[in-house]
Amino acid sequence: MSLTGRSETLTAARVPAFDLTGLLLRLGAGVLFIGLGLTKFESDSYWVRLFIEIGFGESFRYVTGAIQVVGGLLLLTPRTVYAGALIAGGTMVGAAMIHIFVLDTGFGGAVFPLAILGGVVVVAFHRPD
Repeated sequence: MSLTGRSETLTAARVPAFDLTGLLLRLGAGVLFIGLGLTKFESDSYWVRLFIEIGFGESFRYVTGAIQVVGGLLLLTPRTVYAGALIAGGTMVGAAMIHIFVLDTGFGGAVFPLAILGGVVVVAFHRPD
């Protein structure tokens, strides 16, 4: 008992539970974007040809890769997950727009970036039970 007469034991409502689902969602999204970003630095990757076809060239490929790596790193921790989702999700919005308006792939090519964007939204707004 404390001086106020109340018990000082912590109740289950006051002790934060470990959020395994949130951890797995953040890890999955973070690793995905770190991996995607790092492949943009490879000189013999698919991205070289794609960025030439888009017309943005080498420097934009490197900038996009760096942005995705930073976004992926920010997705790994609960404190920075919103910033990471905004940054990483922004690259997926850009990718979808490129597929729809610049490349010949149209909406069919935008499905994959939009699906990843949906996953990023789930990660950002996940709340532990």
